[in-house]
Amino acid sequence: MNSILISSLLGAAVFIIQVATLGDLKPVVSVWPPGSRIYLGESVVLWCTVASNLTSEWRYQWHRDKPAANTSIPRHMVSNDSYSITAVTWEDEDSYRCTAKNSTVELRSQPVVLSVAEFTPDSTLALTSNTTQMFRGENFTLLCHISNSSDWKLKHFPLDHTESTTVSQTDQCVPLEGADGCLFTVATEKSGLYWCEGVQGRSNAVSITVSYGDIILKSPASPVDEGDKVDIYCQYRIGNNRGARFFKNGAEITTSNSSISHGVITMTIMKVTQQDEGFYKCASQDRKMESPESFLSVRPNKGSSKWITVSCVVVFIFLIPLIVLIIHCYRYKMICTKSFWPLSKEEVPTVPLPATKQDVTEVQWDLSWMEMSNLLDKNLYPGT
Repeated sequence: MNSILISSLLGAAVFIIQVATLGDLKPVVSVWPPGSRIYLGESVVLWCTVASNLTSEWRYQWHRDKPAANTSIPRHMVSNDSYSITAVTWEDEDSYRCTAKNSTVELRSQPVVLSVAEFTPDSTLALTSNTTQMFRGENFTLLCHISNSSDWKLKHFPLDHTESTTVSQTDQCVPLEGADGCLFTVATEKSGLYWCEGVQGRSNAVSITVSYGDIILKSPASPVDEGDKVDIYCQYRIGNNRGARFFKNGAEITTSNSSISHGVITMTIMKVTQQDEGFYKCASQDRKMESPESFLSVRPNKGSSKWITVSCVVVFIFLIPLIVLIIHCYRYKMICTKSFWPLSKEEVPTVPLPATKQDVTEVQWDLSWMEMSNLLDKNLYPGT
């Protein structure tokens, strides 16, 4: 009996200690690449962590102040403690926070406010192969366009849970001869985010997917402009001329604009529009082999929207005077020629006597307008 009582008291004490310990904990949201400013078109990952030695399993939920404007394309993807944003747009500027739960308590983080900005020309990262999917073991080159490349390094942040979620640092950049910038040559062993970072700040980030399978999809790594011709490639590790099937947002695409050359199947979008934006993947004809998904980001054509705005302004400027002129001519029953100016008092024709009170009022109004017009004529044209 005493042993049962002692064990119950010990259990209650442990529970109280755990609750007291959890009460001091708060989940923390970190942003990768680091910083609250994110750039248009890049990929960003938010990470929710709870610094605790307890062995309890945490479950996470994510919240933002405003809902996503376009929910049909899942650019925002949640995976327990991570929240990834693909191809950042202006709509992603918002406040984000997470909630961590276990069997005992629910904890809420402080919000993280993300602001969206254009690329800064002094620190832009370009992927020379212009694709975000590669086979394991392939090398790719990252070019950092920066004004002072002496202290810049290439950073990598892994996206899976098989390795520690810390930023690893690669070799320092190799300066370009006769140009501002440096090159990084990387062996694709690890998926994740890559970006350049130095004392001045950081570049935009690109998300690289390393495939251990036999088929990958190659699509533009950077956003494309509306109206551009876009080629999307389906490539086998070992040459395959039996063709492939393309999918957008999970649905198969029926297209005749495809070709096969050296085991690479190409699907062409002649004039890309914003309706073509989404997640693409490809598969073998029997679907036994399937590539990872890649997001195709399409920028709206700023030139066409600018000309539409200018045209509307021009039409508006000319339309208002025309409407005023038509109303003026209709009101006074005048033709817009030499007699456009109101008649002088000497030229006023004789008006028959009004028959009713209403007619008297109308005549008084007309005479008042004529007298005002005559005074204006004398001021504008002295001596008349």
